[in-house]
Amino acid sequence: MTSFQNSGWIDMQYESRLTGKEILCTFTPDHALAAPVLCFSGMAPFEVVSGGTVTKQLGSYTEIQLPDLAANEPYEVTIRYAGGFHAANRAWLPLGPFLRVAGVAIPLPKPPSGCRPLPLPDLGPFPGLPLVPQPQSWVPSGGTLSLDGIQCAHPALQAVADLADRKKWAYQGEIEPHIDLVDLPEDAYEIDITPQGITIRAGDYGGVFYAGITLLTLMQQGPLPCGTLKDAPRFGWRGQHLDTARHYYAPETIFELLDLMALLKMNRFHWHFADDEAFRLEIDCFPELWQQTAFCGEGHLLPGLFAGALTSGGSYSKDTARAIIAHAKALNIEVMPEIEVPAHAIALTHVFPELRDPDDSGTETSVQGYKGNVVNPAIDQTWAVLEPILVEVGALFPFGHVHLGCDELPEGTWMGSPLARVLMARERLKTTDDLQGWTIARLAAKATAHGFRPCAWEEAARGNNGGIGNGALLFSWTGQGPGLAAARAGYDVVMSPAQHVYLDMAHTDDPDDWGANWAAYVSLADTIAWEPVPDPNLADRIKGVQGTFWSEFTTEDAQIWPMLMPRMLGVSAKAWQTETMTTEALTQLAHVYQSALGPQVWNTQGRVA
Repeated sequence: MTSFQNSGWIDMQYESRLTGKEILCTFTPDHALAAPVLCFSGMAPFEVVSGGTVTKQLGSYTEIQLPDLAANEPYEVTIRYAGGFHAANRAWLPLGPFLRVAGVAIPLPKPPSGCRPLPLPDLGPFPGLPLVPQPQSWVPSGGTLSLDGIQCAHPALQAVADLADRKKWAYQGEIEPHIDLVDLPEDAYEIDITPQGITIRAGDYGGVFYAGITLLTLMQQGPLPCGTLKDAPRFGWRGQHLDTARHYYAPETIFELLDLMALLKMNRFHWHFADDEAFRLEIDCFPELWQQTAFCGEGHLLPGLFAGALTSGGSYSKDTARAIIAHAKALNIEVMPEIEVPAHAIALTHVFPELRDPDDSGTETSVQGYKGNVVNPAIDQTWAVLEPILVEVGALFPFGHVHLGCDELPEGTWMGSPLARVLMARERLKTTDDLQGWTIARLAAKATAHGFRPCAWEEAARGNNGGIGNGALLFSWTGQGPGLAAARAGYDVVMSPAQHVYLDMAHTDDPDDWGANWAAYVSLADTIAWEPVPDPNLADRIKGVQGTFWSEFTTEDAQIWPMLMPRMLGVSAKAWQTETMTTEALTQLAHVYQSALGPQVWNTQGRVA
């Protein structure tokens, strides 16, 4: 049990632990406390088994009225997850718990949080080039080229040199590669290494950049082997998603993630800064949106949703966003923003309650436990808010792709809204999915009119109108099935199946592990145990692979790295390589990257933080 002293007037012992499918919380204050209220959040909505009464809930954020607590006497409260969820591991213990006593918030001590990857079995050295992803071909010619670094006159190689400086890796030196610009596919490259020097052949910035990344990575292992390397990516979309709505990550952490993506030849950053819990981009059209939701907790519009402290959060200025975009661009990475509608909109509807039908009698609840987290498309003000946000956000991101969201619409949404029912009758829509399809198609048409390509989650293909249309790019996340169906219906698709590339899932089923488990336990082996294009007839429609990281249980930036690594290696391999890598080979290469990346990204000091 952990002891915590608060403001000099109370010494509180507090412990929370898993007991089967329940969670036992024990309090022992050194002062008597009159009618304290226990406040906390977690991975999903809670219910009380014994010891108190729920007085307030918003999603997983819960307040439980306790009786008076006597000094130096333990008091127990037993809680559990509702709605079929159950605590899988330590990540599911109460987040940011505190007691509110006479209007004063008393934070409770945090249990150890975060994890480290399981120890990798030592399978010996990798027999080929120590690279993830693996190149298409490598023909060694014998001998090596010893060098401390290369000259970097080409801007792509200078970007690699800058990345090496940030990693404190040797790269710049006296040898300057000869660069031939030739007709090669996008991001493809060839390298000839001889005892006399290096020749790079590429057709664009990305090809030269990835040739530099390959040389940089090989140089960390010793002298360069001589031979000819030819390489090109399987997919044009090699992505990584980051949820900065549930947890605010410092810009420096995002820069570091982009660097890691570049080392693994990934080229699309899906920036998820808007969700139920916050809108974190500082837009001009509706400043109240980010001003009122950037921070949550005591004294804020929204309580401590997925928070690890009494108050937490932050927002990204446009200058910060431009810096992130520029950093990414130098690394051959494009940035796609997500604005997330019509569901996952609790933040939006709290700031703009007029986006809900006041006569809506529906009782639908999201999987996260939110009631009323969907904007109403039958209200003119909804479009007066959504379109300016779409236009301003889209204009900030030169990539020209805007992800509109469109996932996890609660069943039965809008069916209790008289305004929505009138709209449905006029447009001949029968179901919630029909109205969602109509809504997202209208928003996508506005995106197209402003020169942006609309993107959305797999659910956007639903509806009797054929779904979102407008040349949208869809992301298949619940599995590959919906993506394959969308591809057959004529949509371009990025595969992001949760069972393989959702890196917020726990590595194992050990209760001492860390992470979610609603989709699966995702091991390093699982990240490569699938085929992105199981139907060859759909090869032209499957545009890529993307890893995903949601942040419900992340309360500190450093917690992300041991969740991403080593599994990002598998995502990288799946996005770039045509041939499937064996688990043994990926494990051997994981040792190489573990050594190269070091503790600043991949902490090797044990499993539990």
